[in-house]
Amino acid sequence: MLVDIKVPVLPESVTEGTLGAWHKKVGDTVTRDENIVDLETDKVVLEIVATASGVLSSIEFEEGATVTNDQVLGQIDDSASTSQASNNTLEQKSPDDAKIGPAARKLIKQHDLKVDDIEGTGQKGAITKQDVENFIKTSVPTETVPAPVEGQTSQSTTVATQTVELAEGRNDRRVPMSRLRARIAERLKEAQNTAALLTTFNEVNLQPMMDVRSKYKDDFEKVHGTKLGMMSFFTKASVEALKKFPAVNSSIDGEDIVYHDYFDIGIAVSSERGLVVPILRDVDQMSYADIEKEIRNMAERARSGKLGIDELTGGTFSITNGGVFGSMLSTPILNPPQSAILGMHSIQQRPVVIEGEIVIRPMMYLALTYDHRIIDGREAVQFLVTIKNVLEEPARMLLQV
Repeated sequence: MLVDIKVPVLPESVTEGTLGAWHKKVGDTVTRDENIVDLETDKVVLEIVATASGVLSSIEFEEGATVTNDQVLGQIDDSASTSQASNNTLEQKSPDDAKIGPAARKLIKQHDLKVDDIEGTGQKGAITKQDVENFIKTSVPTETVPAPVEGQTSQSTTVATQTVELAEGRNDRRVPMSRLRARIAERLKEAQNTAALLTTFNEVNLQPMMDVRSKYKDDFEKVHGTKLGMMSFFTKASVEALKKFPAVNSSIDGEDIVYHDYFDIGIAVSSERGLVVPILRDVDQMSYADIEKEIRNMAERARSGKLGIDELTGGTFSITNGGVFGSMLSTPILNPPQSAILGMHSIQQRPVVIEGEIVIRPMMYLALTYDHRIIDGREAVQFLVTIKNVLEEPARMLLQV
C-alpha cells in the first residue's frame, strides 16, 4: 500500500514553507518516525518524518519548492520488505555515489560538477564536502556560479548563490534570504511602520544580585541540578513590573486594547538561522530553577533547530540580551503585537555615587522600547524603575513590595 508523505498542518500564522533537503531518495529504505525531509517555515525548520516503514517510492517536490498545508510530498510503499528495499537501494547506488557524502553530493549537483574531476580525501577515497568546496575555489570560474534547483512543479523557487567578480580579489555574493530572515525583516519593519516606538533607559547596580548568586549558586545547583544565571532574576523582575503596569502586558487588536492576565515571556535567542524568540508560558507560576532550566533547554533546541512552532507563537512581553555580544547600549524593536521589549546590555565596572561616596559597581544599562499608542511615558519609566528596584533589592520579590 502507498502511504502519503504530507506537509503537516501548520498554524494560522504560518501559511507556507520551503522544502529543504531530502534525506532519502527514491528506492531507499525508510523507517517509521525517521526524518525524511526538512521544511523551513518563517519560524522554525520542521522535520517531516515517515508515517510508515517501507521504501520511498516517489518524490513529488524537490528541494526549494514552496508547499502548503496537507500537500503530498511523496509516497512510501509499506508493502515492500526490508530486503527488497535494500536491494533497490543498492541497485540505484553507483560506485561513485557510495563514495560521496550527502552534503558533497548536494554541492556537486548545485554546481553541475563531474565526480571524476574531484579527488576524494575521505575514508577509502570518499569525496567530502570540503573536497568539493576546495575544487570549486580552485577550478570553477567565479564570474557566475549557478546553483540550479530542478523543481518538479511551477512552485519551486531558485536558491542559487551567485558570485560576480568585480575586480581581482573583489567579489559580490548574492544569496537569497532564508524564510526566517525574510520574516524577521518583515516583522521588524511592520513594528516600525505601525507602532509609535519610543525607548526609555535606566541603569541598574547588579552588585546585590551578584552577591545573592555568589552566596547561593553552589547550593542552588546541588538542589535543582541547574546553574543560577542572571536571566531568571530579570525574568522574575519583569513579571513583577508587568503586574504593576498591565498596559505593558497588553496588545492592540483593531480598535481594542487586549490586557493579558497571564505572563508569557519571550526570551530572544541567537541561532545560525537568525534570531528566534521561544516563549516561557505562565512565568509567574515558575520558580527560578524552572526558568533557568527552561531557558537553557529552549536555547539548546533553538540552536539545533528543534523548537516547535507552538513554542515560538504568542508571548505578551519579550527580553533580549545584547550584552552577551558586548553591546553597551541599544534600542530594541518590539515584537508585534506585543507592546514592549526589555533590552539588557553588557555589565561594566563603573564609578557610581552611593550614600555620598564614589564606589565601583557592576552596572548595566537597561532599555525599554514600548508602543506609545497604549503605554504612556510615565508608565514606561516607572515600569523600568520597578525592574531596577527589584534587581537592586532582590528581597522585594519575596516581600512583593
